[in-house]
Formats: sequence, structure tokens, C-alpha cells
Amino acid sequence: MDLDSKNIEERYSRQMLFLPIGREGQKRLNKSKVTIIGCGGLGSVITNNLARAGVGYLRIVDRDRVELSNLQRQILFDEEDVKKNLPKAVAAKKKLGYINSDIKIDSLVEEVTKDNIDDIISGVDIVLDATDNFETRFLINDTCIKNKIPWIYGAVAASYGVVFNILPKNSICLRCIFREIPSPEDILTCNTVGIINSIVNVIASIQTTEALKFLTGNFDFMVKGIININIWDLSLEIIDIKKDSSISCPVCGR
Repeated sequence: MDLDSKNIEERYSRQMLFLPIGREGQKRLNKSKVTIIGCGGLGSVITNNLARAGVGYLRIVDRDRVELSNLQRQILFDEEDVKKNLPKAVAAKKKLGYINSDIKIDSLVEEVTKDNIDDIISGVDIVLDATDNFETRFLINDTCIKNKIPWIYGAVAASYGVVFNILPKNSICLRCIFREIPSPEDILTCNTVGIINSIVNVIASIQTTEALKFLTGNFDFMVKGIININIWDLSLEIIDIKKDSSISCPVCGR
């Protein structure tokens, strides 16, 4: 992507005025590759943000189709997508193509499994989690750690949200916190406690921002702890997790 092009210069002009990104950061974004696993609430906001920011390649992975209940919070979809029973990844690619035709987008309509996870994350700079279950998150964690690819965990339910940056060799991983998949009664989900769309937008935007920091080389500004937000009472906490040095993680060894 040629930043000297008049259209490209104009498209990202406001973003390049932001000093931590600038022209050099924009060039890095245009050359970057990102996998987004899940294209529901979090994923639709993340892909929208990254496409508009000019990330050069997006790989969107989701097995589900657009349903009416999605429209309350999943910003890339509309009633026509519901009528056509479109896969979310396909509908997202179509909408994002209208937003930014200068970037490349691949859509994969498939479930993430141990048999395809290596291909799904191969060749990208960072992976963003927009899933809704720990089975998939454990797969993402283990495979990203093995391949030394950073990933950003995100979760939302009700008015709560969590973000956690996982940088191989520089941070603890998800398995350091959760040795086993949490039991269903210990997990809040949209199906059990509902969801308001504002927390989806906030958490996805934080995930996007952390990814932009990484992709533009602003590593020192990335949040080190677990970001915990309740949008309803507007409370924010960044939790510094310290690992028990006597216990070695089976995945990252930390």
C-alpha cells in the first residue's frame, strides 16, 4: 500500500496526526497481518476498527450465521444478512469491503479445532480473541505460545468485560491463570446474564487499541495486567497477576 497515494494519504490523515502512530506507524499497520477468531459482538467491532485503521490483512474466522438477536450489538450486520442467513464471516467481509477496499480480507466459515488452529494463526503478527468459550481460548493460547505469536484475550457478559495481553516470553499466559477449563456455573455468558452493547464496544475497542500499540511498535504502552471493567457503574481495575514461582505452567513454563 503506497502512502504517497492521495486517497491513502487522505484516508489515514487523522490517524497519522496522532504522534504515537504517525506515518511510520501507519506504514507498519498497512503491512500487518491479523487473525480475528470470532465475529460476533467483539469480533465485528474489532474487525471494523482494524479495517478502518488500515491493517493490511485481516483473517476472520467464525462458524455461525447472522441471527436477529445479534443485531443488538454486532455492528457489521443488518436485517438483510438475517434474511439471507449469511455466515458472519462472509457478511463481515462484504461490509468491510465497502469500508476499505485497499486491504485484503479472508473469511473462514469454520469451527476452530486442534486440526486447523495452526493454519488459522499462521503467518500473522497477532491474534485477537473474540470467542465465547474457554475450549477455543485454550486452543488459541496453547498454539500461539507454541508459535510465539502474541494474542489478546477478551470477554464480555452483562455489563462486565475483561482484556488481557498475552505476549509469549514476556507475560504469563491464559493457562497460568486457568489450569483447567472453568465449569459452566463459574462463567457468566450472554445466554445466562444477557449483555448490553456498550460493554461490547468498550472491550473490543480496548483490544483494538492494544493491537495497534503492538503493530506500530509501541510495546511499552501495552497494558501489563488484566483489565477489568464494569460499564454500568463505570468501574475500572487493572489487576497485576503474579505467578507462584514454585509452580511451572505446562504451556509457557513460567
